[in-house]
Order: sequence, then structure tokens, then C-alpha cells
Amino acid sequence: MPSTRRPGYPTGPRATGPARPAGSGDEVISASKADPGPGAPGASTPSAVPGASSNEPRGNVLAFPEPRAKRRRRLVLGTLAALLALVAAIVAAAVYSPWLAVHSVTVEGTRMLKPDQVKAALAPLQGKPLPQVSDEEVTRLLRPLVQVKAVSTQARPPSTLQVRITERVPVALVKQAATYQLVDVDGVQLSTTKTPDKVKLPVIDGGRGTLPKDLFHAITAVLGALPPDVLARLSDASAKSADAVELKLIDGQTVVWGNAGERELKARVLAALLKVPADPKNPVAVYDVSVPRHPVTR
Repeated sequence: MPSTRRPGYPTGPRATGPARPAGSGDEVISASKADPGPGAPGASTPSAVPGASSNEPRGNVLAFPEPRAKRRRRLVLGTLAALLALVAAIVAAAVYSPWLAVHSVTVEGTRMLKPDQVKAALAPLQGKPLPQVSDEEVTRLLRPLVQVKAVSTQARPPSTLQVRITERVPVALVKQAATYQLVDVDGVQLSTTKTPDKVKLPVIDGGRGTLPKDLFHAITAVLGALPPDVLARLSDASAKSADAVELKLIDGQTVVWGNAGERELKARVLAALLKVPADPKNPVAVYDVSVPRHPVTR
């Protein structure tokens, strides 16, 4: 008679409990697939477990994307660094490049001086890069030219330096023996002449001796405050003291100026008085502006 017993298959050891005898009704058939190894296709590595030995195979690591704010900050910093490097390279090229060297100088604002005199004084700047030329250096080179009061420069790339001169303004002729010195309000001698008639400036005559410094500066301060049209009508200026400055007009009238205080107001008052039409019946011999708010003519 055929056997009705179901075939049994060997099973692996159970995790817990004693081995059961064959033929028990709750046997379970199980199968397992051999580990293909880490290099085999389709093989997966178990995830890393904290505290596991480094010799154990590493598991799959889930990579999180970089935060957007951090990525943006890194991009901005990199861009700024590149721009700064570019600007530094451009500045260095502009400051030291021979393509921007001075090859020509243009001069403006000269009246007593000739442009060639200024260009000759600035000859040491030839070949120097324009960005390295400063007003201070130009002023130092022009210091021997006493007519120069102030100077400003402007670079005209690629190779031209524009120089604008502000000259000192002569306000009087100082008589020295047979020659006359043109001086400005600070007493700086600008030039000399032997033909004072061709220069429409008042003459300061110190007499046989040298005019004291305080009197000289009192006179030149007064003359420096006068407008050009009034200055051109003066014949000479003198001072018995720093508080007693007097002017003489070409027409023979005397201007009593007094001290050097309120120069601008006195100059405006005198200019207004000189514009008043002359009265033949009452000619004016003296204009007294020593008290400018109460001028007197007589």
C-alpha cells in the first residue's frame, strides 16, 4: 500500500526552542538565497548602524542637497572675490601702464607767464603715468615761478596733462631807484619795469628809505580790495601810519582811506562815489571813506 507520508526537507536551525522531531505537523519549509557579495550586480549593502565596526560593510548613505541659502552665499562671495581681483588688476594697469604716460602738457590761465615757461618747469613729468601725477607735485615744480598763486591739473587720457594756472594779481608798482617792481597784495615781486606809464597801477613810493613792512602791507591790502576799474584810476598810494592810508587819483583827487578795516565796504562806497557825475560848480577834491557808512566829499 502506497505511503501517504509527505516528504520532508531539511531546515536550518531554528532561532529558539528545541529541535522538533520529524513528522510533526507544524514544520515549515524555508529557503534562502546565497549572499552574492559586495561586488555582485544588484547587491545591496545594509545601512550603517551607529557603533558598528568600521570593518563591516557600509550601508547606503542618503545624501541631502546643500541648503539654498548656503549655496547662494558661496556664489556671492566667489563673485565678489573675482570682481575685486579684476578691479585690482585694472587699477594696477592704469597706475603703472606706460600707455598712460605724460607726453604733452597744455597750459591755461597765464597772462604774465608764457605757456612755454610752465611746460619747461614741468619737464620732469614727461613719461610719468598720468594717475601718479598730483597737484602737489605740479605745485612743487612750479614754485620757482613766483607769478603762480595756485594750480590745478586734470588728466586727459591717454597722454595729456592739462594744467590750469591762477596767477597772482599785481596791485601796485613799488619804486626802487630807477626801476619799478610789480607786487601783489602779499608783497610778492612779480616782475620789474622801467616804463611805469605803460602800467595802469598806483605807485608806492617809500621815499629814500625802505617802506616799513606794516605800512607796505596796509597799502597793498587796501589796493587788493579795489575793483580793477577803480585801481586803474589811481596814480599812487601812501601811508603815514597803518591807520592813515591815502590814495591819489589820476585826476588829482585824494582818497582818505584810513585803516585797512572794512576794506570791501570802503571799496564799494568809493566805487559808487566815483560814478557820481562831476559838478563843475562844486568840484570834489577829497573822497573820505574812512568811515564807510558816513562818507564825505569836499
